[in-house]
Formats: sequence, structure tokens, C-alpha cells
Amino acid sequence: MDPLRVGLCGLGTVAQGVLQVLRDNAEGIARRAGRQLQVVAVASRTAKPEVDLGGATFSTDVLTLAGRDDLDVVVELIGGEDTALQLVETALSNGTHVVTGNKAIVALHGERLLSLASANSAHLGFEAAVAGGIPIISSLTNALAGNAHEWIVGIINGTSNFILTAMAEQGQSFSDALEEAQALGYAEADPTFDVEGVDAAHKLTILTALGFGAGFRFDDVYVEGISAIAVEDIEYARQLGYVIKHIGMARRRAAGIEARVHPALVPQSHLLSSIGGATNAVMVRSNAAGDTFYAGAGAGAMPTASAVVGDLVDISKSSARLPRLPDGSATPLLPIDRVETEYYLRIPSLDQPGAFARVATILSECKISIEAAIQREQAAPSLGEGQWVPIVILTHAVEEQVMNRALAEVQALPEVVGEITRIRVEQLSATN
Repeated sequence: MDPLRVGLCGLGTVAQGVLQVLRDNAEGIARRAGRQLQVVAVASRTAKPEVDLGGATFSTDVLTLAGRDDLDVVVELIGGEDTALQLVETALSNGTHVVTGNKAIVALHGERLLSLASANSAHLGFEAAVAGGIPIISSLTNALAGNAHEWIVGIINGTSNFILTAMAEQGQSFSDALEEAQALGYAEADPTFDVEGVDAAHKLTILTALGFGAGFRFDDVYVEGISAIAVEDIEYARQLGYVIKHIGMARRRAAGIEARVHPALVPQSHLLSSIGGATNAVMVRSNAAGDTFYAGAGAGAMPTASAVVGDLVDISKSSARLPRLPDGSATPLLPIDRVETEYYLRIPSLDQPGAFARVATILSECKISIEAAIQREQAAPSLGEGQWVPIVILTHAVEEQVMNRALAEVQALPEVVGEITRIRVEQLSATN
């Protein structure tokens, strides 16, 4: 059988990883794919003479490569959005299969790209776009295709997980942990997409579309980062039996689908609580398979390259299939104020008699019940108010809009001397 002719767009660390995997594992890959996978052309805006292209031709015009008729597959690994999107559209319009690791273009334009692929009898593979070395896309579209999913939850950004792990295990502040992550290469010079949740929201958009048929609706996903998490919140969570993780959650409700990215208290007994460093993990609860759990490297050249090559093998075997186009109009995404969760609250209050009672009264009047509480003295000279105490409360489940009204009243109390910290709690139990 003739080799699968691959055009590689990009020559960064992931693209170099793809070349290495194809070279190092050539014999096993050919056996599984039924033929050789041969990179015959490479295009990159920057030439890198030191990289062994294995005999492939080289050019600096990625769009010309994408439009070639003599390629079976185009691999998009240039990053960014505009040129990458144009590249993918060019190849698919030409009936050429595409493999991409670009989470942004899939999250923002996935439905259009899948429709274009279908119309031209091409395949769009994007296993590498979500959690690198974890085969979560193929699991949702193949192994779990016979299931209806109750929820999908995961730690899907390694940078945020590394930072929260450093804060928990070493007592570092957010800024110190971020600086360490940057020094080790886990965070970009501009870490905004990672620490403010945008990267995770791109990935959750894809998982929500595939798992629930909710459409690729990035703009409807609730996004909150980790920059406001303080070391004391991590310590109070520990005392209460929880670990703070930055999670992506998609959950089926009667009124629609929740899709949200934010920090959450997760029970210390739950599998997700043990996922540390830059590792990613995803758990899926399905009505037939039950709970399935996937963990591994979420980023990095070789794990991402592994996912790219996996898509190439599927295409070579003709086993690749397009995910079913989501019917976004039929499955609404719920706004965050309609979401019901338990809450962790840290309320900075002057150390005065009756302060806790007044807070508890407001919560009770809003029909919010308290599950647990911690109150202890702490000096706060920066407030100029003498002594204050952090009132720490865990509540039972309540809709976000109800909690918003209650916290507005609590914040207005004269005893409250700073911003209230609010973090959602996810039990992820057998009945949750």
C-alpha cells in the first residue's frame, strides 16, 4: 500500500516531536496504520536547518502547502488563529484530511470546520487539542459513543494545576508559584490565557460539544481563573477536608447543560484531588459505563505529538470518523446564575460580638444553610481597624443568583471590612 503522504505545517517543539515519533516508532506505527506514514513536505514561517526533515521538502508558505493536491493529510501546528484557520479551511475545502492541535480554532469554529470536512469527505482530527497525552476525544467519540453522559469534569490546564499544587505543598503565594512555573517552562511570559481560564475554556467547549451535542459555543462558557486564590483559602480548604483545583465542568441538567471553568473545592478523597503538578485529568460519568477516569501529561512536545500521530494512524486505517455535528439549538447552555453548587465563603469581619450571627441570619433569610464554619482571630493592621477575623463558611447547595443576593447583603454589613472570597464546592459523589 502506498504511504500516507503528510504535509506538516509548523516546525516548533510539537512539530519536531511529531517528526521524532514518526521516525523513532516507524515500524510499529506502520504495522498499526497498515502502511507507512511519510512526511513529504514541511512548511514553516521560520526555517530551522538544524531539524532533520527526513527528506521532506521545505517551504515558508503554509497556505500553499495546505492547498496541494498531492497530500493525503495536512497537520496544522503553527498556532495562533487567523492563519491557522485559513490553512485548515483551505485543506478541508480541497478534500484533504486535517489533523490539528489548535484548541482555539476548534472551540471557536468547530461546527463550521466539521461541516466543511463532511461536505468534502475529509476528516478533521483534533485529539491533540485537549489534554495532550490523554485520549479523551477518541474516548468520547468512539469508546463511550453508546452512552449518555451525566457530567464531564477535569483538570485541563497544566499551568494552573502546577501553580495551585505549589501553593498547597510549598505555601507559595500565587505570584511566587507563577514565577516558578514560568522559570520551569510551564507558563508563558504572558500567562493570562492559562491563569484566567481561557485555555481551559477552549478545551471545555470542545468536550461539551462532543459529550452533550451542545455546539461549539465558547462565548457561553463561564470562565474564572485562579489569580484571586490565596494561600489561606488553600489552608482553610485543607482543614475542611478539601483541595482547591481549577476545573472544567460540563453537566447535564433538566433545563440544559452547565459549562463552566473555575476554581473549586474538591474532596480530599476524590481522585481529582491527587492530580498534582502539570498533570491533566478528566473524569466522565456515563449512564452505561459509569465513571471513567483519564490522567496524563496535558501538554508538552511528546505527549501532544503522540496525539497527533494517533489521529494520523486512524486516518490511515480509514477508521477515523467525524464527530456527530452538535445540534446547539436543541441543547441550551445554562447561565452561571442558574447553576446550583455548594460554596466556600471567607468573610473578613471585625472581631465584634454578634458578627457571625448577623452573617448567619442573612444566609438563613435567603434560605442558605450552613454546613460547616471556622472562625479564628487574625491581626490585620493594613485595614486600620484593629483586629479582624476571617469567618469561613461552607454552605449547602444553592443557586448562584440566590448566593449573589445574599453576599451583597453580607458585604454591606459594617463589620465586613474587605472583599468576600467565594469558591464553589464540587462533591463529585456517587449521587452528585
